[in-house]
Amino acid sequence: MTTAQPTDQPNSQAAVQSLVGPQFRALADALAAQPSSIADLPSLCEGWSVRNVLAHMTMAARYDAEAFQAELAAVGHNFQTLSDAIAQRDGRLPLEELIEGLRSDTMAQWAPPGGGAVGALTHVVIHGLDITSAVGLARTATDATTHQVLDILTTGGVHQRFGTRIAGRALQATDLDWAFGDGEPVAAEAADLILAMAGRPRPRIDLGAP
Repeated sequence: MTTAQPTDQPNSQAAVQSLVGPQFRALADALAAQPSSIADLPSLCEGWSVRNVLAHMTMAARYDAEAFQAELAAVGHNFQTLSDAIAQRDGRLPLEELIEGLRSDTMAQWAPPGGGAVGALTHVVIHGLDITSAVGLARTATDATTHQVLDILTTGGVHQRFGTRIAGRALQATDLDWAFGDGEPVAAEAADLILAMAGRPRPRIDLGAP
């Protein structure tokens, strides 16, 4: 039987929130070191380029609660419609401005309604991987934070929100001391396991629901 290895990360909301800002900033540093042409490369989010994902990730840095509610009302309170519209519209901003949004104190303190600190951490790590994995960069989340997100997706059951299934699979990270579950072996780098549980297609990993 394989189970998730113990993590040294505390589980309080404040402790999880403290991980969010460093992950946003690490992604900003990695992208700032790349040529500006990286902004127009496709990400793992279907139909979105890198700049679209960045615009989506940093909405809270540009829209306070009042502005966000006004935008949401304008599209009939359909969040998916608003998300797509902002990703396309704000994705036209200069790459440098989008990267600075990642570094903002607002994003470090942000937590999505209903998702809390866990939602903020999975947001930055998964979308960060949507970018870095697509363009051939190493993951920017630390090993400890990556371990935490793997635990959130498995023992926390968050993978179910993405429509993926891990029952009957023995997940094993090949670059971290982490494993979870029993059954069919699924061994891959931690980044690919996270992306697969988040519903992104990854080579040789099938976590689709039956």
